[in-house]
Amino acid sequence: MLTSKVAKRYAQGLLNFTQEAGSTDSVYTEMGDLAKTVAGSKELQNFFASPVIEGKKKISIALEIFKDFSPVTQSLLQLIIKQGREQHMQNIAQEFINKVDEINGVQRVTLTTAAQLSEENISKVLKSSSLLNHDNKFEISTVIDPSLLGGYILRVGDQQIDASVRSKLGKLRKEFQLN
Repeated sequence: MLTSKVAKRYAQGLLNFTQEAGSTDSVYTEMGDLAKTVAGSKELQNFFASPVIEGKKKISIALEIFKDFSPVTQSLLQLIIKQGREQHMQNIAQEFINKVDEINGVQRVTLTTAAQLSEENISKVLKSSSLLNHDNKFEISTVIDPSLLGGYILRVGDQQIDASVRSKLGKLRKEFQLN
């Protein structure tokens, strides 16, 4: 997913501030909670995206929802809303998480398969990949998509290997159409 310049700038500013203040770890946890909360609630997304609701009301509700967060995170939420960037809130939180993971050498890996794989098979796929830096730590999430028909799609950061049967059939279809 492409991250907007807005999200990258806010996340970088927050990262710089938390590194100076020494609160990166606690804000990292809160940004994870923020991203999950906003992603998991369509009503909350619609609320923040609404141009009808004034900023002060959005701020008071956001501070009530996230009242257990640190003053740093609450100040960030207020700033985002005051600047009219609340529709980017989830992306800002995710970009902050990505930046901290990058600093800590953690790679995010997504493995999409047509059926559930055993741990042994997942390990074989990961070991065979040139995208993955095997010296670093990584967090893997698996997705099952029966429309792949077989094979897998491995995504590491912004790079992807598509070894699915669906894509191979698509390539064959295009080749036949050209000939």
